[in-house]
Amino acid sequence: MRLTSALLFVFAVAVQSPAMAQVSESVLYENVRIFDGHGPELSPPSNVLVVGDKIEAISADPIEATATTVIDGAGRVLMPGLIDAHWHNMLVGVTPEAGLNNDVGYSTLIAAYQAEKTLMRGFTTVRDLGGAAFSLKRAIDEDLIPGPRIYPSGAIISVTSGHGDFRALHELPRSVGDLSRMEQLGMAMIADSPDEVRMRTREQLMQGASQIKLTAGGGVASPFSPIDVSTFTLPELKAAVEAAENWGTYVGVHAYTSAAIQRSIEAGVKVIEHAHLMDEATAKLMAEKGIWLSTQPFLPGFEEGIPLSDESRRQLIEVISGTDRIYGWAKQYGIKTAFGTDILFSPEAAQMQGLMVTWLQRWFTPPEVLEMVTATNGELLLLSGLRNPYPGKLGVVEEGALADLLLVDGDPLENIGLIADPENFVVIMKGGKLFRNTLAP
Repeated sequence: MRLTSALLFVFAVAVQSPAMAQVSESVLYENVRIFDGHGPELSPPSNVLVVGDKIEAISADPIEATATTVIDGAGRVLMPGLIDAHWHNMLVGVTPEAGLNNDVGYSTLIAAYQAEKTLMRGFTTVRDLGGAAFSLKRAIDEDLIPGPRIYPSGAIISVTSGHGDFRALHELPRSVGDLSRMEQLGMAMIADSPDEVRMRTREQLMQGASQIKLTAGGGVASPFSPIDVSTFTLPELKAAVEAAENWGTYVGVHAYTSAAIQRSIEAGVKVIEHAHLMDEATAKLMAEKGIWLSTQPFLPGFEEGIPLSDESRRQLIEVISGTDRIYGWAKQYGIKTAFGTDILFSPEAAQMQGLMVTWLQRWFTPPEVLEMVTATNGELLLLSGLRNPYPGKLGVVEEGALADLLLVDGDPLENIGLIADPENFVVIMKGGKLFRNTLAP
C-alpha cells in the first residue's frame, strides 16, 4: 500500500512538471502583430482566438469570446512555430558508438530529453530523416512527454557500405536474413536488391512512416561511404518510389553529387536532401521537374562544432564548399527550397538549431528566411498526402490552421537574430497547448 501511494505521488509530480503543456479550452491573443508565414510585412495590431488545436478567428477588431486564457501581446510578433525539415530525433543526442551499444530504452529516453529541448527552441514540427522515432512520436502525440510534431521516416535505407551503414568490418560477410545491431535498433536497414528495398520500405510504412528516406550517395558521417559514390541502382530506387507511391507518399534521398541526384530524379524521387556538390545543369533539372531541395546552410567553421574523424571532417569541408553555389542556383532557377539542420551525434551542436536559421540571411532577406522555415516547410510536409500524421495546415497563421504559434519579444522581420535565442519566445504553443508562457501572472 505504501509503495502504491509513493508511486502515485511520483506520478502526480511528474505529470505536473513545468515542461508539460498548460491545457486551456481556448486562448485569446490580444494586441499582436502577425507574421502569417508569407510576405515581408507584419499585420496591424490584431487579435487571434485559438479554440482546441486550431486557430478559430483572426481580427483587427476585438474578438468577443470567453477565453480560458487571455495573453496580452503588448504589440509583440505572433508567428508560426518553426519547422526543421531534416532532423534526427533518435541520433542527435548520442554518438554512433553509444547509439549502437546503448539499450534501446535508454537511447529513447535521451531522445525524449532532446525532444523537449527541440520544442523549447521554438521548433514545433520536425521531419525526421532517419532513426526509430515511432515510439517517441507516439509518446509525444499522446501528451506523455513534451516534444515537436514528428514526421517520421523510420530507419534510413542504405546499401552495403553506403551512407547509413554503421556496421563494423567484423560483422561482414552478412548471411542472408541476419540483422546487425544497427538494423535491430531500427537506425538503418541494408537493402541490396529491388526486392529488399521494397520490403524495407514497406516495413517503415507499416510502422507509420510519413515518407521514406534512402541514401542515394555517399555521406560525411558513415565510416565506409566515400562522398563521391552513387549507391542504389535505378531499379532499386524505383522499387522504393513505387512502394511509397502505393501508400500515397513519397521518397526523399540523401544525395550530394549530380550523378546520384539525376538517377534519383529519373526514378521518381520527389525530394533531394543536401545536394551541395551538384552542378548547374542538375540544379536546372530540379527546377524543371519541380523537385524539392531540402538542404542546410553549412558555413565555413561549422565542422569545428561536430565530433568527426579526420576523413569525415575532410568530407564535411568539401560539402561546405558547395553551400554558396546551391543557394545561388536555388534562387536563380526558383527551386522549391526547404530548410533543415541535419545535426547528428552532438547534443552540443543541437543547440545551434535556431542559430542555423539565421545563417540563411547570407542569401535571403529575413522575411524570406522566416517564410522558408514556416510556410514553405509546411508545404513540403503536405507531400505525405494521406500518410500525413497531422492533417491540417502547418507553418501559417490563418483561420483553420493548426495552432502552432510563437510570440516573439521583438520583430524577427527586422532582426532575424532573435530566432537564435529561445528566450525571445515568450510564448510557445503547439496544437493549442501552451508549453511556455512567461507572460502568465
